[in-house]
Amino acid sequence: MTSYVENETEVSFSFDVKEVADSVIETVLEQEGCPYEVQINLLLTDNEGIRTYNAQFREIDRATDVLSFPNVDYEEPADFSDLEEQEADYFDPDSGELILGDIIISVDKVKEQAESYGHSEKREFAFLVAHSMLHLCGYDHMEEEEAKVMEAKQEEALKRLGITREAE
Repeated sequence: MTSYVENETEVSFSFDVKEVADSVIETVLEQEGCPYEVQINLLLTDNEGIRTYNAQFREIDRATDVLSFPNVDYEEPADFSDLEEQEADYFDPDSGELILGDIIISVDKVKEQAESYGHSEKREFAFLVAHSMLHLCGYDHMEEEEAKVMEAKQEEALKRLGITREAE
């Protein structure tokens, strides 16, 4: 797996962002049965930065906590079976890795939501990465049943890593 992490803010955390992101990414990929090595891009920005991206790409002019930009079109969530048929669209020709997509996280929202929910910034960050990774694997939460599936998968990934609300 290759992950590229860029922090366009001056904000830092008490944990290693890349280390936590990589562990969450790997756990979700294992949980979802991804048979490929993957590439993920993760951008950390502030509320104003994510508001700009949200307006530009989703035409929603407000800050949000996380944005996910999947590179893969799935027939069903986490159905990796036919991706090689579209190798030129989905795989890096140099590394052979599946280019899964991009994640943008607001560091301001990580801090705000951690305080609001009464858990650590590490837990909030890990939750947002897990949430976004499930989007990159084809899951959504527009319908109530879809939301329940995503919530259960997010919690399972964090539980596997021992990053739970109770662990703090």
